[in-house]
This record gives sequence, C-alpha cells and structure tokens, in this order.
Amino acid sequence: MPNEKVPLSVAVITKNEEKNLPRLLESVSFAAEIVVVDSGSSDRTVEIAKQAGCRVFVEEWKGYGPQKNSAVAKCVQDWVFIIDADERLEKGAAPRLAEAIARPAAVAFTVNRKNFLHGRWIRHSGYWPDRHIRLVRKDSGSFQGAIHEQWVTGGPVRDLDVCVEHYAFSGYTDMLRTMDEYSTVIARDLHGRGRRATAFTPLYHGVGMFLKIYLLERGFLDGLDGLVTAVTKAGGSFFKYAKLRELQRQDEKR
Repeated sequence: MPNEKVPLSVAVITKNEEKNLPRLLESVSFAAEIVVVDSGSSDRTVEIAKQAGCRVFVEEWKGYGPQKNSAVAKCVQDWVFIIDADERLEKGAAPRLAEAIARPAAVAFTVNRKNFLHGRWIRHSGYWPDRHIRLVRKDSGSFQGAIHEQWVTGGPVRDLDVCVEHYAFSGYTDMLRTMDEYSTVIARDLHGRGRRATAFTPLYHGVGMFLKIYLLERGFLDGLDGLVTAVTKAGGSFFKYAKLRELQRQDEKR
C-alpha cells in the first residue's frame, strides 16, 4: 500500500535544532519509528519532535558515539537508519531502503553524503564522495569514538545507492565556531590517550591539511567556498595540536 510505513527505525541526536529538524523529519516520515535523543535543547527542538510523533528522550551529553549508541538502543525495529539533525534524506530513497532491509546482503550499508554550503553542493574539497555507514542492523555493531564517530561491525558492509544532503554550516562564522569547538574536543581526547605534540606539530599538520584539501582534493574548483574550507580544515588540524601542546604545558606546570 502507498502509505504503508517501512519497517525501519530512524535514530537522531539533537540539541537546539529547531531550524533543521522539521525538514529532516519530513524526509524520513516513511519510517515506522523515529527516535530522538536530545541533550538539553533550549529551543523548540523537543516540542517539534513530539508533535511529529517521534519517541523523544532527553539525556545528558555523552559524546557523539555514546549518544548515538543510546539512540540506536532505544529503537524497536531490527534495522536502523542513523541521520544527523542537519541532514535530510533525498527524495525517493524509501523504496531502496525497504528493498535493502527486505533482502539484506550485509549487516550495514553506507550512503553517500552531499555537503552543501551557501545552498551549493560542494563537489570537491574532500567533500565528495563522502560515504558513511548509516543503515545498520542494530545488533551488528556500535559507534566508536566521542567525535568523528564510526559504526564498527564485524559483519559485511555494502554500499547503497542512496544520498543524504548535509547542511552543516550556515556560513563562514559557523565554520570557524565549529573548528574551534571540535579542535578543543579532539585535543582533549588526544591528551587523554597520551598523545604528544612538539612545537612544530601544529604547523606540520596545518600546512599538510591545507595542501591536501586545496590541491589534492581540488578545493580550488569550489571557488571561495573551497578556499575557506581548506583554510578552516587546516586551522582545525593546526589548533587541535596547538591545544594539545597547551595541555602538555599545563601538565608541566603542575
């Protein structure tokens, strides 16, 4: 039947996503269940999710991997599609997802992600192709990592001809804010795992990242957006090691 729901759960983690959430929820409305784990939004995120019929849970922030594991664990269906609040599933994907879970050739499937900036699909700068595991049998693995988390499974993984659209940044200011936040989290994680940085490590990684994104990944073909992407990714790489070095110096003073 045309309006029959696909026996699939969708898992989403949120915080202050009232602007993005309605479009995401509309794009996955074919799913039998949508689970939202919110980490204390101060806007209308929780209200919007409840009005859309989602199962909503509010929990303290545990890191990206643990938070997504919590969302997956709460899902009722055997198969779960994990999607971020600033993404939306492309139109026409429902039949392909239904077919994949009806006759599964793997325990997890990757989808491709189209990254958008200023309303334009960024086709270079390390952003395409951009495959990630998103459709999983919930008992087949788990997310690992507090940031840049990945689904880890011992079973077979296959590619799926499905795309999600990613609207991560509202503009350059948002990119700089994210760079600062992520570099701090990663630096603390590296420090906690005993990683070390010399005075030259930030420069080495920063310059290397810029050359990779702008030249090897042809970021110059994306115009100013490509240049800013290369600069901010280089800045993120530079500052995560600069902040790691800063943490080491703080240790030495104790």
